[in-house]
Amino acid sequence: MAALDPALRHGGALDAAIASFGGRRAEWLDLSTGINPAPPPLPPLSPALWQRLPEAELEAGAIAAARVCYGAPPQAGIVAAPGTQALIAALPSVLPRSRVAILEPTYSGHRTAFETAGHAVAGITALGDIAADATIVVVVNPNNPDGRAHEPADLLALADRLAARGGLLVVDEAFADADPARSVAGATGRPGLLVYRSFGKFFGLAGLRLGFALTTPTLADALRGKLGAWAVSGPALAVGADWLGDAKLCADVRAAIDRQHGLLAVTLAAAGLTPIGGTRLFQTIRHPDAAALFAALCRRQILTRPFAYRTDWLRIGNVVDTAEARRLGAALDEALGEIAA
Repeated sequence: MAALDPALRHGGALDAAIASFGGRRAEWLDLSTGINPAPPPLPPLSPALWQRLPEAELEAGAIAAARVCYGAPPQAGIVAAPGTQALIAALPSVLPRSRVAILEPTYSGHRTAFETAGHAVAGITALGDIAADATIVVVVNPNNPDGRAHEPADLLALADRLAARGGLLVVDEAFADADPARSVAGATGRPGLLVYRSFGKFFGLAGLRLGFALTTPTLADALRGKLGAWAVSGPALAVGADWLGDAKLCADVRAAIDRQHGLLAVTLAAAGLTPIGGTRLFQTIRHPDAAALFAALCRRQILTRPFAYRTDWLRIGNVVDTAEARRLGAALDEALGEIAA
């Protein structure tokens, strides 16, 4: 079969999928991301939020809500950004050039950002593989795409060891909101630790572009200076403050994600597919011809996420309800039969 469009090797590339496989946008079921597919209704927003530059009080409200929601202590510095990707890109340029160890395979944006800024980057497959001269370590917990998770106590012990030599542990908790027991956000503010939290994945508003870094006040100030003034829009800050400050809403969203996750698990099992790992927001399966399965699903207007570095892996995001689960199940049965024929 023809090589995949490189754009399709990233979640959410629906335009590229339509260009390659046809169909109208409304006909497609996009399961290629790890984003909650059923966001809550937006709160009412004042027209002034769209008309004025975001003021300091608005940003302070979003940060205060994030502090409570994520359990960050008073001494933690918190930076709001237009998505965690902006923070991932900014961090390497405010740190001295160092030897960086990244637990891989994982989200490739971390490696790209550090290499672009001139750091020496090494991929590792276990925390025990960290070289003695590495001063920055990046861990995605739980990991994308294999769901590998580390105990908070182990990560905090590593942060202490790195801090003792002036280093930093970066923990990307983009998928931790659905599994908060894994989070180390409650320990931020200490030297040697930075945590990323993604607003859009958990709440299903990736287009809002809102994320946070939780770390020491000094490093938070450096990141804030790198991002510049008015980095986050007023509407994003207002929605962030409203939702992060609503404990019941957060619990309801978590429960909805659990239901979505259960539907996906049952659907994959019925198709004879066993996940190799995942999070509450996606599952990654292994198939000897994952590229063919990806294309067969695309021909049925269902978009999943293939991987260039593991051609036997396919990541599948949550379905919203039983109707989507039935559609995915029928498409999987047809696609797997087509491949086996």
